[in-house]
Amino acid sequence: MQSQLSFGSPPDEERREALLVFSDGGARGNPGPAAIGAVVQDPATDPPVTLASVSRRIGTATNNVAEYQALIAGLEAAQEYPAREMRVRADSQLLIRQLEGRYKVKNAALRPLYERARQLLSRYERVDLQHVPREENVVADALVNAALDAPAAAREG
Repeated sequence: MQSQLSFGSPPDEERREALLVFSDGGARGNPGPAAIGAVVQDPATDPPVTLASVSRRIGTATNNVAEYQALIAGLEAAQEYPAREMRVRADSQLLIRQLEGRYKVKNAALRPLYERARQLLSRYERVDLQHVPREENVVADALVNAALDAPAAAREG
């Protein structure tokens, strides 16, 4: 039996129509030192306003684990900004296809991450998942590389 958490919804006037999350995860080596990057934006503005961002190392992981952790971090940051719709953009085709239900989650290490991402996405009335080329995910990619390239003292802070 799956349990659902309920946090109550803010009044409609306090909810945004949509949020946009760009996420990326990467490992140098597979597995290897890994990091995540995510950006939460309000797409109603032109250009979209960045509401939150995440950039941090996650230890040793595979690329796929990093991709899921990046999306989860972005979705968790987005919880501060209630919205009806969530738009996810990621350059991991595996991540997007698994969340769409087009690919099965065969890797046991990805299953709990997949379940957490689905739980976070279930809070939205509408979800738009889209695989984008790396060139359209430059901000999240830069956050991953910044975390991986940071000096050890900065990473421990």
